Amino acid sequence: MQFELTKDFLELLKEDIARLDRATVSAKVGELYPADIAEILDEISLVEARFIFNLLEDEQGSEVLVELDEDVRERFLASLSDGEIAEYVNQLDTDDAADLIAELPEERQEDVLSHVDDEEQASDIADLLAYDENSAGGLMAKELIKVNVNWTLVKCIREMRKQAEEVDKVLTVYVVDDQDVLLGIVSLKKMLLNSERALIREVYTEGAISVTADMPAEEVVQVAEKYDLFVVPVVDEQKRLLGRITVDDIMDVVREETSKDYQMMSGISENIETTDNVLVMSRARLPWLLVAMIGGIGGAMVIGNYEEELQLNPQMAFFIPLVVAMGGNVGIQSSALIVQGLANNTLSKDGMVRRIMKELLVGLLNGIACTAVLMAYSFLFGYPLALSLTIGASLLAVILFAAAFGTFMPLTLNRMKIDPALATGPFITTSNDIIGLLFYFMIGRVMYGLVL
Repeated sequence: MQFELTKDFLELLKEDIARLDRATVSAKVGELYPADIAEILDEISLVEARFIFNLLEDEQGSEVLVELDEDVRERFLASLSDGEIAEYVNQLDTDDAADLIAELPEERQEDVLSHVDDEEQASDIADLLAYDENSAGGLMAKELIKVNVNWTLVKCIREMRKQAEEVDKVLTVYVVDDQDVLLGIVSLKKMLLNSERALIREVYTEGAISVTADMPAEEVVQVAEKYDLFVVPVVDEQKRLLGRITVDDIMDVVREETSKDYQMMSGISENIETTDNVLVMSRARLPWLLVAMIGGIGGAMVIGNYEEELQLNPQMAFFIPLVVAMGGNVGIQSSALIVQGLANNTLSKDGMVRRIMKELLVGLLNGIACTAVLMAYSFLFGYPLALSLTIGASLLAVILFAAAFGTFMPLTLNRMKIDPALATGPFITTSNDIIGLLFYFMIGRVMYGLVL
């Protein structure tokens, strides 16, 4: 049954902890999933969390550690000794163990590894720590099942039983040669249906989609999505099998990248959490707020330069918010589609000019529809013909420009190796505000027959 953390449950649990009632607390949390226990620990004090942790088995405690929010885990690890952390590391797969140790200060990492009982595991973790955390090597786990292409099925099954003791989830059996070069995979079905004396080379499937250890994590996600892989083997430049990346790690990357892009599109320059302190949150938000403010000043200057026109035709001021808002909305729509396509690698191979022309056509159709509605409104409520023509022409021009600009900027940033998510949000709206105002007043000057 799915656990739901309520305020009443949390208050009663805190009371049990305050009474040092180990039996009751153990009964309440002992049967929960690690993710549920982690959710509880995220909401209580460090002292209360330590009390619960001491009631958990080492294996359960290690899984809870992995599920904790990063900030909570950082504080919790700081309260543990090197030996205590090593006890939990002993229970984890190498990828999770490496992620856990990587969060420690560098001076503590070697000390914790020196307390790990299994020397082979400690060596594997040290190897993983050498990779960039945002690469395939940083995501992979060393635990996997592999068989030699020259083995018989009898020997293969015997060796698989030994290897399976270290692997929680047996998703794929990899076939390698004597140099550990990845050759392909062998299915359990074929192993069951063939003679025990048959050789692996006679039943395995040649070829396996793999990634190199230095491939960026985002590209690993694209490979897994394209080929519908639940597990991705990782190889070195000589195609030797190094490890595997499972679907849970792939989903972690998807979630992190989605969160990062959403924050950048909202004008937040750093990856922050709601639990971060005020200074960190303010620092992340301030840069784009300053950009938006400068854009606002630019818009005010544009309006100031056309003060005379506004004095002669004050009704023009009524539609300023509409023009700039429509430009911002269209720009965000266009840029969001491009950013999404770039992120998913689903954008067609059309050149930039063809893509912009397509968005211009879409903008033209939408602009005509919106302009028709706005013109009908202005005539219905008796606005002057010059004003109706001004707002109609301005709206169409702004929508066309915003569609082209919203397409051009993310494509340009992507070619410059800059995250295209920067092209959305405040950047697009601020730019379109200024350009939209210029279009509005320049067209108004022409429509009203005004002179400089």
